[in-house]
Amino acid sequence: MWVPHQNLSDEINANIIRSEIEGGVDLRQLPEESTLEVETRNRWYTVVVQRDGQALISGHPEFCPEPVLVYIHGSNWGGSMLKVAYLGRGMHMEYRHPAYHGCIVTSVIQDIRVRPKAA
Repeated sequence: MWVPHQNLSDEINANIIRSEIEGGVDLRQLPEESTLEVETRNRWYTVVVQRDGQALISGHPEFCPEPVLVYIHGSNWGGSMLKVAYLGRGMHMEYRHPAYHGCIVTSVIQDIRVRPKAA
């Protein structure tokens, strides 16, 4: 059972607990070439996990209409605190795109599905 950290605020502890309850995916635990379908409030993304935090991502008409290799930092709760290499429901995916300055942050993740590998 997770115990709240005494040095973190109640809000941060609550966010951490909520992310554990709502669930998500630790990208470091997935084999290379795993494919995720990530539904945010505004878009559907396809994420193909590569190594070292990289992924091919598509699903946004401006940033990634076709698959592009990005670095996924993880996800956040709408602020600066990041859960590294983790995509969680109720959180915002954060990634770095090679053609844009700064991080791209999605709308809130509604659902995440690991697509089964083709036989």
